Formats: sequence, C-alpha cells, structure tokens
Amino acid sequence: MDKNISDLFSSYSNGGLSRRGFIKKLAVYTGSAAGASILLPMMEENELISGKNKKVEPELITEFIKYPAQTGEMRAFIARPKKGKKFPAVIVIHENRGLVPHIQDVTRRMAKEGFLAIAPDALSPVGGTPEDISNVSALFKQLNNEETTKNFVAAVKYLQTHPNSNGKVGCTGFCWGGAMTNQVAVNSPDLKAAVPYYGRQPSAEDVAKIKASVMAHYAENDAGINAGIPAFEEALKKNNIEYQIFSYPGTGHGFNNDTNTERYNEAAAKLAWQRTVSFFREKLK
Repeated sequence: MDKNISDLFSSYSNGGLSRRGFIKKLAVYTGSAAGASILLPMMEENELISGKNKKVEPELITEFIKYPAQTGEMRAFIARPKKGKKFPAVIVIHENRGLVPHIQDVTRRMAKEGFLAIAPDALSPVGGTPEDISNVSALFKQLNNEETTKNFVAAVKYLQTHPNSNGKVGCTGFCWGGAMTNQVAVNSPDLKAAVPYYGRQPSAEDVAKIKASVMAHYAENDAGINAGIPAFEEALKKNNIEYQIFSYPGTGHGFNNDTNTERYNEAAAKLAWQRTVSFFREKLK
C-alpha cells in the first residue's frame, strides 16, 4: 500500500480524521471519490484481519477539553490510560502546522506509556487549527509570542491540579513546539522536565531561569537550529542545570514526524522516543 495512503488510514483509524474527511483526502490519492469508496472497505477489512494478530495496546480515555489561559480558553487534546487514577503529566507541543492528527497520535503514544498527556492548540486564540492547513502559517503570524508562551505555561498549572495528575509536569515539543518547550522551561519554575526536539534555544540570560531538567534532541543536518547548541550548552553548564543533548547522525530537521516520508528517520525517532519516555519516567515519578 502507498505510504501516504497508509499514513492517512492510520490517522483515520486512530480517530484523527472523520470518515467524511478521510474519504475526501483519500479521493485525492485515488483520483476520485468513487475510487476512495471502493478502497476504504478493503482497507478496513485488512485492518480487522491484521488486528487479530497485534499486541493489545493499553486502553485510553481521550477527549478534547478547554483550560483557562492568558488569552482565554485554550482547546487541547488530552489522553490518559483507562486504568489507574494518578499519572505523571506531559505537555506535547505541536509543530508549526498546528494541532494536526499526527500530534494527537503522538499524544496518544505518550498516554500509552503511562502518562496523562495533553496537546494544546496554540491557534485557539485565532479560531483553532483548521482542517485545511495549507495556509496555516498566516494564522501563526497572528499570534503574540509572549501571550502564546503564557498559554502553554498555563497548561503546566492546569496539569498540576488535574484530578488524574500526580502533580509533576514535563513538556516536549517538535520544531516550533521544541522552541516553545524551551520557553515553557524558562517561564515555568514548576516544570520538572523539558524535552525539546530540534527547537530554537533560549538566550543565555533566559537559560538561567530554567529549573527543569533538560533533554534536547537535534538532527545532524539542521544548520540553522544547531548553530545555537554551543551557547545553549555553555549556559546550561554555567547555571548548573541538569541536561542531556543528543544529535542523531544522518537525520534532518523533523526526523520524528512519521507522516513526513522525506524527513522521517525511523531508527532515530525510536531511539529519541525511548530516551524521552525514560527521562520523563525518571523525572516525573
């Protein structure tokens, strides 16, 4: 099966797309709505057959919620294991495409690891992430950086007192979300752990404000972002902040995004994910 169609079906079967939305997108690949309607039942049958041989995954409770923030209510996708009452909490911050199905899937993956995971939609103040993200960059330009940071810092407060949280909160994010993860670490003394993926680093002056432990993941071939690593590491050392920095050989910016076939690097993504989960388990227990 074509990788794009496979990824699209995965998003649909995981709840990231409605049936109508899935068929509409599938029609683009098949050339017609009729072709999409014929292919869908076959895909669902194959999924049902293969599902019998798959390892049973932890059941999750997922929903869209709203929490109070600087600019008003922030819409967010939240997920947690069905079994259990208190979990360490993790904020998942999206790339500069908004709260797309891929990030919802990453949030579910985090929940399957035993966390209360929440993915706020940074675009909530301007109407939220649209289904068609072809012009989403225009919406990001409407955001106020300071207010946006405070909206994510508010997610830390929200999770600290959430009835299903153990009160300890970590944060991870990708690309734009990696830079925002760094800003949450700078602006929230309550944050326990920060894991930015290929995100722009804060200034040395701001690094001094970080109270969280830091684990930063970078792509080897990402000159623009990597230029800031030496100063970032120097500031972390100078301020006695616990940190780990990893660079993944042969990778480019966005290597964790498995919906982008040109950038995704499976080996690096899996290793970075394992390190991230272990780090959160250690720091948020």
